[in-house]
Amino acid sequence: MNLGRIFGWILILVGLAIIVAVLYFSYAVFTGKMHTPEVFKYDKIPAALTMPPNQEDIQNSIDEAIQEQIRNIVPSEFIAQLFNLISWSIFAALLIFGGAKISSIGIKLSKKEQ
Repeated sequence: MNLGRIFGWILILVGLAIIVAVLYFSYAVFTGKMHTPEVFKYDKIPAALTMPPNQEDIQNSIDEAIQEQIRNIVPSEFIAQLFNLISWSIFAALLIFGGAKISSIGIKLSKKEQ
């Protein structure tokens, strides 16, 4: 066995290890055993209730009431969690693609040296 073939097999194993690790962590995230990395965070802003004295403040008050009702329908925590899952999925796909490329380089090296 020459050095190129050994290096090819090492690259194949490294690529497969990356793919298996990403699949394991993705399974743990989607089954709830592990939390997603927090790329997006939700900071709750307390709403102040005051009596509006003029027309502009009345409009702002109505806008805030509408926003509060929308928050009750779709909680902001859900949106942040959804974005975190999407970002993890994109990152996992990139890692799997990278692992596949590393393995394919290893396959080419091991075949080239035969």
